[in-house]
Amino acid sequence: MNFSFFEKKSEDNLHTIAFYNLENLFDALSDKNTLDLDFTPNGSRKWTPTRYRKKLQKLATTIAKVGLQAAGNPPTLVGIAEVEKGTVVQELLATDPLKEYNYGYVHYDSPDERGIDTALIYNRDNFKVIQSKPIPLIVHAINGDRDTTRDILYVQGLLNGEMLHVFVNHWPSRRTGNQETDYKRIEAANTIISYMNLIEEEFKDPNYIVMGDFNDGPTSISVQTLMGADKLYNPMQTLRSPTRGSVNYRRSWNLFDQIMVSHNFFNYGKGTHSFSHADIFDEAFLTESKGRYKGSPFRTYAGEKYKGGYSDHFPVYVLLKLN
Repeated sequence: MNFSFFEKKSEDNLHTIAFYNLENLFDALSDKNTLDLDFTPNGSRKWTPTRYRKKLQKLATTIAKVGLQAAGNPPTLVGIAEVEKGTVVQELLATDPLKEYNYGYVHYDSPDERGIDTALIYNRDNFKVIQSKPIPLIVHAINGDRDTTRDILYVQGLLNGEMLHVFVNHWPSRRTGNQETDYKRIEAANTIISYMNLIEEEFKDPNYIVMGDFNDGPTSISVQTLMGADKLYNPMQTLRSPTRGSVNYRRSWNLFDQIMVSHNFFNYGKGTHSFSHADIFDEAFLTESKGRYKGSPFRTYAGEKYKGGYSDHFPVYVLLKLN
């Protein structure tokens, strides 16, 4: 696709807000604090520095293109999931073509035993971080032990001068069954609602962006619990389709990756941002080109088999217009 053609028709006042699950972005070094031996040269996945650098290159190229057709610039904010540590985010941002831009990032090590965290990448030209913190997600296994899952990343900042409250999520997986794990994702929804209530004690009519891999679709109990607080609009609900999604499991599409915005993004006052568009970034270069999984995300691994692709998820994004 000829991106330069679209750049000429782009608008300077459009800003892309994206989310991307990067599928196990680990360096090839062993870390005694995490269960990362699979992602080392001698581990089950034979993960080498060369494979790591190739993945960095693929991901950096992808991130730079999300929303580029419309906005003419790489994304202003990108929430990411499945990063091992802050240094891999640094190395991602130091990779062409991202290194050409003024990106910073926010990351905290989470208690997830696999060592996969969330982070927020932001363009310093348009976004200024005021404060950030990890919000612990306290859920327990059936036996009563705490399930050490990912924190929810909270970042308060100024987007082109307008105050914004951003939540980056990677909710507990369905690995042991959907209904068996529903309660964990419902607790994640309630954790965000509780934190929003605290924000509203200090800020009148705050602007929220809630993004992430929710491991649930827009109509699920957990996401509907979050929407039930009537603080958010979910543009991803209109993108649901049997033939399209952000992740494909057993040849069935799901839209687990979502970005929600508060209702005040439908105001049009000068100096504010308004919602313009939402989409899945499922360009052909990110897909399997042939075989039974043609059209699915071209992933780095299928089980322990190295495929050399990008990620098992597609990025999703929204466009905000600066009025």
